[in-house]
Amino acid sequence: MNPTLQGYTAAVAEAAGTAALGGLAAATPQAIRVLDAAGFELVIIETVGVGQAEVAIASLADSVAVLLAPGLGDAVQAAKAGILEVADLFIVNKADKPDAQQVVRDLRGMLALGASKTSEEGWKPPIVTTTATTGDGLAEVVTRLDAHWDWLVDSGELKRRRLARAREEITALAFAALRARVTKAGLDELAAQVADGTLDPFQAAEDILDG
Repeated sequence: MNPTLQGYTAAVAEAAGTAALGGLAAATPQAIRVLDAAGFELVIIETVGVGQAEVAIASLADSVAVLLAPGLGDAVQAAKAGILEVADLFIVNKADKPDAQQVVRDLRGMLALGASKTSEEGWKPPIVTTTATTGDGLAEVVTRLDAHWDWLVDSGELKRRRLARAREEITALAFAALRARVTKAGLDELAAQVADGTLDPFQAAEDILDG
């Protein structure tokens, strides 16, 4: 097995089953790298859904598509969860339902309110309507994603995002290693000294880092 692929596979196995906030499993970043190292050019990541803190996907994916449906209050929930700020494409599914166009109008209104935050050169997330049961609109989804990829490459945003992603991944791994060291570094003994007042917490933290 390729050494790089073997290392990422081991990282996934170690993180498998570990819970994490953000709508993604803790092993997701390394799983993506396993697939990338294995030669897959396209990797699709599905989150658990829209929630108050489930926007971690923005730090992992080159393109973020948010799927909404009429009758579920998704547009309002998306605004609350900060999805509007991270989405590169909005897909309103079940376009054959009566309330679908209302979801589209709600999204357009919310995007217009936040338009001042987007530079003229920036990407403006399009809204695409689809009907999964018939396949209507799926071709446009692919076209829009291709257009977003071209913009990422031409604008230099792809390089910036991947640099930020690598920075966050390194930081996360460093903190995970530090937590493991803390567990093995006589934390209980240091905690007892801090509780007794014979050691201040700042010095205890320095002792852990030095050790």
